[in-house]
Amino acid sequence: MGQKQQPTADPISEPKKRRRVGFSNIDVGIEANQCILIYLVSSKEEVGASHSFHISPVDLNSFFDEDGKIYGYNGLKITIWVSSVSFHAFADIKFQSTSDGGKGITDLKSSLQRIFADTLVDNKDDFLQTFSTESHFVRSIISDGEILQHKTSNGHVDSNSHLGTATSDVEVVRMVIGNTAAGHLYSRLVPLALLLIDGSNPIDVDDPGWELYVLIQKKSDEHGDPQHKLLGFTAVYRFYHYPDSTRLRLSQILVLPPYQHKGYGGHLVEVLSNVAILEDVYDLTVEEPLDYFQHVRTTVDIKRLLLFAPIQDAVNSTVSYLKEGKLSKKTHVPCFNPPVSAVEDVRKTLKINRKQFLQCWEVLIYLGLDPVDKYMEDFVAIISSRVKADVLGKDSGSSGKQVVEVPSDYNPEMSFVMFRSQDSEAARVWMDENQTNQEEQLQQLVDERVKEIKLIAQKVHHV
Repeated sequence: MGQKQQPTADPISEPKKRRRVGFSNIDVGIEANQCILIYLVSSKEEVGASHSFHISPVDLNSFFDEDGKIYGYNGLKITIWVSSVSFHAFADIKFQSTSDGGKGITDLKSSLQRIFADTLVDNKDDFLQTFSTESHFVRSIISDGEILQHKTSNGHVDSNSHLGTATSDVEVVRMVIGNTAAGHLYSRLVPLALLLIDGSNPIDVDDPGWELYVLIQKKSDEHGDPQHKLLGFTAVYRFYHYPDSTRLRLSQILVLPPYQHKGYGGHLVEVLSNVAILEDVYDLTVEEPLDYFQHVRTTVDIKRLLLFAPIQDAVNSTVSYLKEGKLSKKTHVPCFNPPVSAVEDVRKTLKINRKQFLQCWEVLIYLGLDPVDKYMEDFVAIISSRVKADVLGKDSGSSGKQVVEVPSDYNPEMSFVMFRSQDSEAARVWMDENQTNQEEQLQQLVDERVKEIKLIAQKVHHV
């Protein structure tokens, strides 16, 4: 009988084999900003063409989950075309494969609908068809609106005309958002507002307090048919001011990317300023203006203030005092704020609110210094004094309060300093607790403000 041979064990020559454990690839995802391209197109021929106008959104990541990433796709590329005719959109989504790497597979359609909502068209052929079926979308929507101002191709503005003229190139049309047509138009524009206006949120289209001011260019096509091209818009809220007035607050303003840097934004601001004056509202304010818009707004206001006689004596008096000199050598430098009477005259007549007028005041002083280089040191000294007063609360003569947030390892949410503000308007400023760093931060604010004043003055001089 045969016996099964037992193997001889030699732990040295034959070590035990270890089981190998395999790990699947972890899906790190891809940022939406890295795989999505968006184009603004005015005809079906531009869809997919190399010359299509590419737009750069503020931040696409914020529309995709908490970390702004898309998961589950290999080789993902999303191309989105937005029609500047009907403001519909179509997304061409391409990828090599999908796989769940631990984070699931992102639902791209629902994510894109967070931006584009009902304007997103599923079928490309249907999207292309909108260029013909809705070629008169803008014209039909604004037909019931109020034409406020015409600007002809030669730059002439006619603010009294209520009817279109053959020579008109650009016009501003006002519509009440509570109106069904205006609400429908704004709903189509919401995706562009979300993509291109930092921090924007849709307004309530059912609230009749909202007004939509639409900038329209009228041109004839090759067949002689009139075409209405929407260049931009602004949403303004009209609210009650005690006891018997109203205020206008500009909440959103957007000039479509192909038409930016051509003066259209400034034109919209000019129209709103004229509306505020003609309708004798209390004032015109802006909700959290971005730096670039603030530059445009101040440039427009400076042009009007230079022609406003009631404040010229106050400006000249301040400039003369500054020219007497050597303020930068003094221990205490005054802020040179305008007299209360000038602030009130500007608000009543030009509808420029106090905070905005104080911004303009520094530019007016700068423009009055001639030669400016001779007095630049003293001018910077008064800007520095004002900035320090705003941030640190020095020389503050009013009851307004501001908060300075101070970073702290103990409890960041409770680390702040409350102080009285010169402007009577709350401000939140990050300040380092280190004295040297504070001085550097303050100097940076001063340098930035002086640079902005110079840029505005240069633009006004060239007009």
